[in-house]
This record gives sequence, C-alpha cells and structure tokens, in this order.
Amino acid sequence: MDEASFPVAGVVIAVVSSFINGSTFVLQKKGILRARKSGGSYLADCVWWCGTLAMIVGQIGNFLAYNVAPAVVVTPLGALGVLFGAVLASWLLQEHLDLIGKLGCTLCCCGSVVLIIHSPKSENVTSRAELEERLMDPVFLVYISVVVLLLIILIGRFSPAHGKSNIMVYVGICSLLGSFTVPSSKGLGLAAQEAFSGTSTSDSRALYLFLGLLGILLVSIMIQFTFINKALECFSSNMFEAIYYVTFTSCVILASAILFREWTALGIVDCFGILCGFITVSVGVALLRISQEATFSWSQTRAKKD
Repeated sequence: MDEASFPVAGVVIAVVSSFINGSTFVLQKKGILRARKSGGSYLADCVWWCGTLAMIVGQIGNFLAYNVAPAVVVTPLGALGVLFGAVLASWLLQEHLDLIGKLGCTLCCCGSVVLIIHSPKSENVTSRAELEERLMDPVFLVYISVVVLLLIILIGRFSPAHGKSNIMVYVGICSLLGSFTVPSSKGLGLAAQEAFSGTSTSDSRALYLFLGLLGILLVSIMIQFTFINKALECFSSNMFEAIYYVTFTSCVILASAILFREWTALGIVDCFGILCGFITVSVGVALLRISQEATFSWSQTRAKKD
C-alpha cells in the first residue's frame, strides 16, 4: 500500500475509537463501584452512563473507520484499546495486574493481531439475494444452531451457578453473541439499499430481511450489554477486556468465514499464522486466568485475616 493510497483518515478514526472503547469497561466498572458504595443502582450513576456513551461513540467510530479503510488495517488497532484500558484501570480503579497478568494481556493483544492479519478476508456480497443465499447455507445454519445451543446452556445453566466465580462464562456468552451482531451489521446495509430504494420489485422481502436482521442485532446487543455489566460487577475490567477482546474477535472471524465461505481462499502461510495466533492467545488467556486466581486467593486470605 503506497503512501498516496494509505487511508490516513481511517487509521486516525480507528485509533481514536480504540482509545474510546478502551475506556468503556473502566468507566462502567467505576460507576458500578460508586453505586455499590452509595447503596444505589449503577443505572443512576453518571460515570456508568459516561462509559455507556463512550461504548456507543466508539462503535460508531469503528463503523466509520471500516468504511474508509480496509478491515485488515483497522481491526488490529483495536488491541490499542485493551492496553489503554489496562492503563486507565490502574489509575481510576487501582486494578494493578501482576507480572503474569501483564504478560497475559500483551500475549492476548499480539495473538489477536496475528489472527486478524492471517484470517480469511471477506468476499464482496453485493446484493440482498446473495446475502440470503449465504444465510441459508446449511453449514452456516448448523454453526448458528450450535451457537444458539451453547448460549442456552451458558445462560440457563452455567451463568447462575458459575458466572460469578468463572470469568469465562460471561466472556463466552458475550463473545458467542458476536456471531450474530457482526453478520447482522454487515447485512443491514445490503438489505436497506433495496428495502428503502422504492424502485425494486422485491422491496417487501428486503424490508422483512432488514427488520429481521435489525431485531437480531438489537436483541444480541442487549444481551451482551447485560452480561458485560454482570461480568464487571464480579471481575476486574482490564482482565475482562483482554479476554473478551480475544474471544469476541475469534468468534467474529469464525462466523464471517463460514458465512462468506472464506476458508477456501486460505493458504499454507495463513493457516500457520492462524495456528500461531491461536496458540499465543491461548497462552495469554491461561496466564490471565492464573493471575485472576492468584489475586482471588490473595483477597480471600486477606479477608480472613481482617
């Protein structure tokens, strides 16, 4: 990519959005702690609402960045938000990661960037009919059925029993929902072009598709939002953000690859890169879990002494 064609505007928007997104979980966690201290609800706390507003602004920024720069350039910059969130959490929340936690956070970011760079690139879907064909593909339907089944098990069985003690339960729920939110976001634009054009003979069908995707997107976002706040009530924001970034990115890559049939275009180098990236993030998540358990044990010992 030469200097003349380098998408400076997209990169700038992506960097700013990453920093804004990095602050969302920290501000929401701060609001939860303030509400807990005062005995009220975090829904009435202004800091929590600042975090929620930052999340909305950050996602709008991501949408703009993806429209003016290639995804392969924009997406890796999301790792900056994880690192910024860790710094901000140490200042606002006094959440200091130990050496193992810092190493785990760094490995998660580096591994995610490698995964993104070597992940299969989306094929152009230019029509509503082509999108409908991809959505009805048997492989994609089986994948979505498996995701729905996992969500039912996690939400109905594991969340009440293990959600407050195991961070991977809430992370898993929020990340699996990415299999719905990102494809729905991509499909809304295509459906809207025909649904509101006023000239196509298939406007009514396109409108139904648009409303269906919009409903799926809104429900997915609301469930994600609920369980993100449940996670922030129980776990440190920087640890949750690092693991969530990894698992959400992986789920989105997998869902997009199946929906757009991208795996056939993968080469040997990309397969090896994905394997290395997956191993790296797995080690990073394992280190963060070790750090979390060590911190939890230390807190429990201190509480008994007090």
